[in-house]
Amino acid sequence: MGNLFSCFSPQEAKKKPVRRFSNPPPNGGVGSSNRWSRIRSARKDKSEEASIHDRALAAAILLQQTGALPFDRSASMRYPGTKKQQLPRSSSSRARSLTDPLLQPHQLVHQDLKLDDLETRHFVLVHGGGFGAWCWYKTMALLEEGGFKVDAIDLTGSGVDSFDTNNITSISQYVKPLTNFMERIKEGEKIILVGHDFGGACISYVMEIYPNKVAKAVFVSAAMLTNGQSALDMFSQQAGKNDLMQQAQIFLYAKGQQCPPTAIDLDKSLLRDLLFNQSPSKDVALASVSMRPIPFAPVLEKLSLSGKNYGAVRRFFIETPEDNAIPLSLQQSMIESNPPERVFRVKGSDHSPFFSKPQALHKLMVEIAKISAPKVR
Repeated sequence: MGNLFSCFSPQEAKKKPVRRFSNPPPNGGVGSSNRWSRIRSARKDKSEEASIHDRALAAAILLQQTGALPFDRSASMRYPGTKKQQLPRSSSSRARSLTDPLLQPHQLVHQDLKLDDLETRHFVLVHGGGFGAWCWYKTMALLEEGGFKVDAIDLTGSGVDSFDTNNITSISQYVKPLTNFMERIKEGEKIILVGHDFGGACISYVMEIYPNKVAKAVFVSAAMLTNGQSALDMFSQQAGKNDLMQQAQIFLYAKGQQCPPTAIDLDKSLLRDLLFNQSPSKDVALASVSMRPIPFAPVLEKLSLSGKNYGAVRRFFIETPEDNAIPLSLQQSMIESNPPERVFRVKGSDHSPFFSKPQALHKLMVEIAKISAPKVR
């Protein structure tokens, strides 16, 4: 529920002394001169390309900090570029497993898949505690390349939403941007609602209010609660078992030490181990400058979930076996207590599969979109 900063500034390469010739190089002539020109030109092009990439990354981080571009803060985050623009490759030094192959987005969708035959092709992505819509940037790009419609929501006090996290007093206030979005969905239209981490409790709250607008709900290592249960109740099941989580938590008391905590922050020195132990360093760096404290009141609130509304929505769970924030044992405990229709697993994923295993996560989300509704007898 919560990230780390690694700042990489490449060392300037030492310039090798250049041999100068007052006359054309021996045995070189014009051809040799052209060859040297081509080499210098290629080096220059690579240097300029690296410089452009660095400036683009810096601009993206600055945007997350300032929210400088004009757009509706409660709406989805969009990233500039055309559909033909390729997603940058991961810089992770880990060996890529067979579950996360280097494939183009269109190759992950079966050739016989017809989007018009799906119940819906609209995904709405809800981030976890401390995260923001920004964490879904790889997933958004992959789904949009495959022809799906995608929206990622910044909850109150998250991402570029400027509201003070310490002043959030209820889950209804926290999910207000999401409920506003759901209100705008026309009657008869449906979405696939995806929640990560504490976002699972948030989408459960919305499923209870708008069951007719949610075709499927996908819990990605997320709080899949039962009626009358709070996220704190769920996390308390691992009390004493997850020392890393306990060490990382920093309670904030904006109203004074005599009052309950108002938010939870996480120790930046432990974020990589807790949330991103399998993720590329550049994504950890992005998260470290983008994450916000987690409002405490919504974590305490017990949800009222009915079989008529919440129970009418088809649920799917995606396990993350290398997860140090919500360990696999806790994920499976939630599954046993509140069984979904089907359970999937992203092999080798940490708590943040949208960073560590984006291709595998994308493939499972497309597979879930393809699952037909059970026939009514």
